[in-house]
Amino acid sequence: MPARPPILAIVGATGTVGREMLDILASRDYPAGAVRLFASKRSAGSTIAYCDESITVNELTAGALEGVDIALFSAGSEVSRRFAPPAAASGVVVIDNSSAFRMEPEVPLVIPEVNGGILERGDGTGGCIIANPNCSTIILLMALTPIQRAFGIKRIIVSTYQAASGAGAAAMRELSDQSADVLAGRDARPVVFHEPCAFNVFSHNTKVDPATGRNVEEQKMIEETRKIWRDEQVAISTTCIRVPVLRAHAESINVELHRAASEARFRAALTDFPGLTIVDDRGSNDFPTSLKAAGGDDVLVGRIRPDASLPREDRGGETAHFGFDLFAAGDQLRKGAALNAIQIMDLVRQRVTSAV
Repeated sequence: MPARPPILAIVGATGTVGREMLDILASRDYPAGAVRLFASKRSAGSTIAYCDESITVNELTAGALEGVDIALFSAGSEVSRRFAPPAAASGVVVIDNSSAFRMEPEVPLVIPEVNGGILERGDGTGGCIIANPNCSTIILLMALTPIQRAFGIKRIIVSTYQAASGAGAAAMRELSDQSADVLAGRDARPVVFHEPCAFNVFSHNTKVDPATGRNVEEQKMIEETRKIWRDEQVAISTTCIRVPVLRAHAESINVELHRAASEARFRAALTDFPGLTIVDDRGSNDFPTSLKAAGGDDVLVGRIRPDASLPREDRGGETAHFGFDLFAAGDQLRKGAALNAIQIMDLVRQRVTSAV
């Protein structure tokens, strides 16, 4: 990759995450030689405002990414499987937001604050594929990685409360339309989801494995956590739920530690971790919410408390606990998708600069 400002491409530019990527790039006045936008044939010819210009969306075809340095893919697994490998072979750095390559052994699965160092191994040249983790995995590991580093984590139990926007713009419209229908006395008719979304809570809309009972989202969180942490021994139990929220996922998390920690030390481990903000005021009942997280870059963490069901130790007047509960919320369109991809791109550019 050249040392000049890179030529960027966004594949899936008309989608919810693609537009979020453009908004973040524009807000940062990102130094790009050019920004090229791609989507399906249906969207080709439309225009999207970016900074002070209007960019025409082109259909993604074979060879369309020729001359591109970095391509941010957010168009689904099928598109990524078809177009990402040949693009990488031609020298493009592909940062893929789909699940297509996450569990491929040779593909880095990256949360920059957690394991961004694995991208420092290259020499800054040549194409490759780098995978963005699942949004729920990103929120979980942003909250837990400082704890894992300080005390070790033996077991995780996590339940997610996932916003409609995780399923795209059509799902957001469905929630809004259904809410209006229900308030007007009409039935909520599900199309995108298998259950009514308005005023309802239901199991995540991915396929359930008959053998394990886990849905795809739950399995992703387990596999991706172990890959990112390089820990096949960590025990993980997941339950993924959709809630009638437009934007930002929340997660209830319980952890069992390898080394007991006092509540003060547990909190201290979270305090200075980049991209994490503690919202935990018991007196005013002020804790993370989806609304507080929506539109923000940080993952919010609160409801921090010892798990009274697990053992504890008395250490000279200080009580150390082997388990804790906490609650996290993060904007899955930003840190859970678009922002994380752009942060990966920042690391790639730093690697290139240091290699020149």
